[in-house]
Amino acid sequence: MNRPGFHSEQPFAIAITMGDPAGIGPEIICRAVTGMSAEERASTLLIGDIDTFRRAARIVESTLDLVAWQPGEPRPNGRGVAVAQIAPTEHGEVVDGKISAAGGDMAFRCVALAVEIVEAGHAGVIVTAPLNKAALHAAGHHYDGHTGMLASLTGAPSSFMLLASERLSTIHVSTHVSLRDAIDRVSEARIAATVNAGHTHLIELGKRHPRIVVAGLNPHCGEGGIFGDEDDRIIAPAVRELREQGLDVTGPISADTVFYRAAQGEFDLVVAQYHDQGHIPVKLIAFDTTVNVSLGLPIRRTSVDHGTAFDIAWQGRADATNLGSAIAYARQLSDSAPRNIA
Repeated sequence: MNRPGFHSEQPFAIAITMGDPAGIGPEIICRAVTGMSAEERASTLLIGDIDTFRRAARIVESTLDLVAWQPGEPRPNGRGVAVAQIAPTEHGEVVDGKISAAGGDMAFRCVALAVEIVEAGHAGVIVTAPLNKAALHAAGHHYDGHTGMLASLTGAPSSFMLLASERLSTIHVSTHVSLRDAIDRVSEARIAATVNAGHTHLIELGKRHPRIVVAGLNPHCGEGGIFGDEDDRIIAPAVRELREQGLDVTGPISADTVFYRAAQGEFDLVVAQYHDQGHIPVKLIAFDTTVNVSLGLPIRRTSVDHGTAFDIAWQGRADATNLGSAIAYARQLSDSAPRNIA
């Protein structure tokens, strides 16, 4: 029998994690959800501490009706917004705008619960608000960020970070490692896996013939070996093999021109060889609207592409534009099928 104010059980389209409660996550979530239609709110699950969300709603002058929910219960109807409560932390108190083990632990618990909920079929796509890596590590959760954490929680052998924007999208061969280590990670196998993950994702989004380009590693792709031989020795053979498999892949093309060409519409996706090579051009073009998407996992996840902004947290000043883009992308993923392919 349904609880009053709830309708028949149906999976949520998206589940939004609170992020670090000392940061801007709770505020931007309440702003974004307030701007949703009643139908969109009914298909949205928040994951975190309901009292923190209620406080954030007051901060942003929202009248959201936040309703406690747990797996197996139906979704709330009317204006109600469901909140799945995380387990309490044993790391003390959270202080607004400050790094703490308590904040890091709560952020981790939100993601862990989100994975359980999505794997159980109660929600389609996870949207993550920002966490702080120092706080995460202080709580004993030693991950390089959301992507590595999600790979560990889901048992995925590897994962890939895709930054999506209207004009330019990139997927990365490596992300949160030193530049020295990133060079060592450039291999034919990793490039092939990265291209295939991006190709599969674009097909799912309705792109019938994805055009993918692989950026070079060295200046001018090594200039025939003068500035390094990785482009000729590793990247070019990987691209040839992928083309022989029938994929529309080009490269390597020097990084000082490839992003401009992609932004002009020549390619649908750029494979960047390391973190900053892909992040800088996308953030330059679409800083407020770029969406971070995790690929290669058995679940689907999008995220904001900014941090916890402790300096402005809990002041009612945080902008939810980027979260709105992540939510819109997640709904697009939720509408595509099958759900279990990233």
